[in-house]
Amino acid sequence: MPPDAHTHQIDCLGLTSEEAVAAARDRLGVAVNTSLPAYRRIFREGVRSVGPLHVNMPEVVRTLREPSNEGEVIKFVCRVAPVASPDPEHPLASAPLETESVLIPMIGSAGRQTYTLCLSSQVGCAMGCTFCETAQMGLIRSLTPAEIVAQWYAATHEIGIRPSNIVFMGMGEPMDNYDNVMQAVAVLKDHNGAGAALSRITISTVGRVDGLRKMREQITKPGWHRLNLALSLNSPNDADRSAIMPINRKWSLRDLQQELATWPRYGGNKLCIEYVLIPGVNDSRAHATQIADFMRPLVQQVLQNPTGDPEKDTRIRAVLNLIPYNPRRNSPWPAPTEESVQQFMDWLIEEHVFVKRRRTKGRRMMGACGQLGNEGIRRRQVVPLTQSAKP
Repeated sequence: MPPDAHTHQIDCLGLTSEEAVAAARDRLGVAVNTSLPAYRRIFREGVRSVGPLHVNMPEVVRTLREPSNEGEVIKFVCRVAPVASPDPEHPLASAPLETESVLIPMIGSAGRQTYTLCLSSQVGCAMGCTFCETAQMGLIRSLTPAEIVAQWYAATHEIGIRPSNIVFMGMGEPMDNYDNVMQAVAVLKDHNGAGAALSRITISTVGRVDGLRKMREQITKPGWHRLNLALSLNSPNDADRSAIMPINRKWSLRDLQQELATWPRYGGNKLCIEYVLIPGVNDSRAHATQIADFMRPLVQQVLQNPTGDPEKDTRIRAVLNLIPYNPRRNSPWPAPTEESVQQFMDWLIEEHVFVKRRRTKGRRMMGACGQLGNEGIRRRQVVPLTQSAKP
């Protein structure tokens, strides 16, 4: 990243402390004992400019708030650069683009309130899931590492809430922007900066197997073991899943099951299987049985058993996160009733599936799961992926 032409500083928002220190040394001739304290102040105190370093923060243009039983849900929107195009007539060449992020309150078993930050990795999404608001936009462009980290910076230092957990479950498919997402994670977990615990960061995917294979390799590296994975399942049979999630036509449920059954485990981390419950689409008794069939190899696979006896390894390896559908704009489906959600949970319990129910928060302001997206740029011409998870 070149030094800023006006201030002769390094924009460090998308850099780890090691990278920022090296850039300050190599490009500006600044010693580590000057640049490292500057990096720490920028990330820890929210100071925008210190010595050789600064952050070029996107503007927070809107903040929406909605009460919930566990606290206030906060959705904030940041303005980012338009699509880079040599063609000035490109329909998005000058259009302002926005990221959407959500701070979600949670009350733990000890009664203490914490916040989870839901990050976006792209403006729009190319995956085409029919139930998702973001998918109606198509993919506009992928976000840079700095634009991803900026969402954490805005939450922590502008809104004033430092999140305890970070989930890549906002706009976009993280595996479509794999390299930039992993660089952002490297910045977020840097103990000289944001200092987020890796065990509290989760990457969610609709099931890009090529991206899963790259992530598998990544989490075997030192310092990366505790990074969490979530899979958006949403249907446990190929026919129904292909109808609502086009990605399933390339990588089937069997492909996903085989990949996840041998997923590396470190420190007792669990696989999160997300299931959006849509009335009349994936909420039957048969679907509950099929979910159990899909998850059984994920639960039974023994990878770290110090006794060597599978019968003595009782740790829960995969949990189903049941999410009542949050209708997108012009949705053909309503939200499920409380009675139908409870009925489905009861069926899953009968099938011995370890299930948790995600409480609905932020639905009225289009801030709940599956509702992020800018209606004003729907169906405009999309541009090719800027980063991809190539095998």
